[in-house]
Amino acid sequence: MPLIAFEGLDQSGKETQAARLRIELEAAGRRVESLTFPDDATPIGKEIRAELASGHRWQPDVMQLLYVANRHERKPMILEWLAAGAVVICDRYLASSVAYGEAFGLDPAWLVDIQRHLPQPDLTVLLDIAPETAVARKQQGRDRYERDTALLGRVRASYRRQAATTANWTRIDGEQAKDAVAAAVSAAVRSRLARP
Repeated sequence: MPLIAFEGLDQSGKETQAARLRIELEAAGRRVESLTFPDDATPIGKEIRAELASGHRWQPDVMQLLYVANRHERKPMILEWLAAGAVVICDRYLASSVAYGEAFGLDPAWLVDIQRHLPQPDLTVLLDIAPETAVARKQQGRDRYERDTALLGRVRASYRRQAATTANWTRIDGEQAKDAVAAAVSAAVRSRLARP
């Protein structure tokens, strides 16, 4: 069964659409497992969350290595779920490190390479919104990444570049109504599930 990753800026609808897709697939009789990264339940996930909240300003390469390590903490679970025939849905996954790392000036090829031993997504769904939309949708409680609209613009550019140049991606206009986004997600996933 496939591994499906939702990507995009904060407030692009990843959590909402991942939950809606899970309900749809379970209603169709499929086993579904879900993860959100960074995963705050793990030791490394707790370190990441504390850093984002406090703003200690670790170097960008250190942050991305932590994000990748956080995914490795869940690698055995992901592999077990996939082997058991589950559809695995991730709210953020490999492309987030590429997008945010590249936005901080890191080499995107290196960011891809350091994740080569993680399970690769069968479909990456980019919910594309403007940085201004992300800010408008969440006024309070924004972490240091969410407050930097110039950074968000660079992150969006990286996501769009990845979507245009990487196999198994679909870019969906996240500015649409939730139901329209959900319909587009459903169509993309059905197309992927129909492939051998």
